[in-house]
Amino acid sequence: MTTTSPRPDLAALTERFLAVRARTDRLTRDLGPEDQTPQSMTEASPTKWHRAHTTWFFEEFVLGADPAYRPRDPAFRYLFNSYYEAVGERHPRAARGHVTRPGVAEVAAYRQDVEEQLVARLEDGTLDEALLDLVELGCHHEEQHQELLLMDVKHLLSGNVLQPVYVERAPDPDPAADPVPQRWTHVPGGVTHIGDDGSGFAFDNERPRHRVWLDDVEVGTRQVTNAEWVRFIDDGGYARPDLWLSDGWATLQATGWDAPGYWRRDDDHGWTTFTLSGRRPVVAAEPVCHISFFEADAFARWAGHRLPTEQEWEARAASGRELRGGLLDPDRCHPGLAAESTLGDVWEWTASAYVPYPGFETAPGAVGEYNGKFMNDQHVLRGASAITPPHHSRVTYRNFFPAGARWAFSGLRLAR
Repeated sequence: MTTTSPRPDLAALTERFLAVRARTDRLTRDLGPEDQTPQSMTEASPTKWHRAHTTWFFEEFVLGADPAYRPRDPAFRYLFNSYYEAVGERHPRAARGHVTRPGVAEVAAYRQDVEEQLVARLEDGTLDEALLDLVELGCHHEEQHQELLLMDVKHLLSGNVLQPVYVERAPDPDPAADPVPQRWTHVPGGVTHIGDDGSGFAFDNERPRHRVWLDDVEVGTRQVTNAEWVRFIDDGGYARPDLWLSDGWATLQATGWDAPGYWRRDDDHGWTTFTLSGRRPVVAAEPVCHISFFEADAFARWAGHRLPTEQEWEARAASGRELRGGLLDPDRCHPGLAAESTLGDVWEWTASAYVPYPGFETAPGAVGEYNGKFMNDQHVLRGASAITPPHHSRVTYRNFFPAGARWAFSGLRLAR
């Protein structure tokens, strides 16, 4: 599941493990039991479940490898397994919000118990190389869930008529200020390589590194902005079937979408959007956020351009200095102004279906279910977002969601 890069020393891995766990606690410290228990839709999970599941991962795959290990509560194996068929039966995903017990305090105690035992195993040097790989994978897994947790909290709070605030932050800049102009980067055609090069951690879906052929292409230096999206709306973008893929148009008719997720047109304030800091005016110069693949594709067609493939996206990102936009700041949790960057603020839909790279191999055992089993009916997003942990972004990272999903912090970049 991880690369074969040299193993960091145990002290560094222990420090990394504790830092990741502390970030989860930081992100959830101001959420009470009432916030952490409900589930707002099948695709989302309760905060309490995220905290328990990431703990279960370390318990199941690392501590549980010792035949002498005795779990804190055998029922947790059923309650907090996500999709690992090889582990056994699990609680239905759509009913995670029904699990009122164990409560938040008991989940916190479970987290502390597993952390202490895992740190003790790291410090006494009794974990073999394969288990150390799983500790590293577990850290990256928990970072994924930190982003999912914030996505799910936002979706949950947005359904509250009081529009509550998760994190207080300063007022936004002038909502009407113009974004920076769109420019284009030329990506020369020819044979190039994409995928993980083995120099650091990578998920299995980023491998193996392989050759691809590209035609000449130009890719936008910044993401599409809210100002541009408003023009799409005003030009009837949500009412023109000629702009939409067939399944996208059917989804549009079924959902009644007429703007990105969380947007609302207010008589007194124009377009507003729900953020993790409450409902605020839409800021013209921010990258558009919470759109589906279907919407991204329709916008690109309306603009006279297209979405880049993931190969084009990676070739462009890897060709120069890695420019970082906004990543996770627990005191903000919201995109910044659109800028010429590669990674950050919003994930970017690509034109590519989520399929295995040539030569992809599934890892043996239950952890082999991590990515490969989802390689159907999904589309690839590249980059990172304003809720992606700072050490969890890289140009080879392949995020993926169904074409109609839009509760992720998802936007787009154009190609031509």
